[in-house]
Amino acid sequence: MTETSRRLQQLPGVGPSLAQDLIDLGYTTVEGLRGEDPEVMYQRLMALRGGPIDRCVLYVFRGAVYFAGTPPAAREPDKLKWWHWKEGR
Repeated sequence: MTETSRRLQQLPGVGPSLAQDLIDLGYTTVEGLRGEDPEVMYQRLMALRGGPIDRCVLYVFRGAVYFAGTPPAAREPDKLKWWHWKEGR
């Protein structure tokens, strides 16, 4: 495991596979996700992989962007769970 992958796995819901997805999208730090658009990230990943990807990945991206852009003291625990970011919640 690379140091970059290890850093990205500090994000809630991000394991080795999703860390690699983020790396493949050009993200190498948690801070690099600040202000990013999770929907655009998801669309880019589908284009990169050449097909549909489970929507759970989108939910993890939403949580990761929230985590990266929110100071630790202000983070709401429920928002650190990927399922918080599903549609209809």
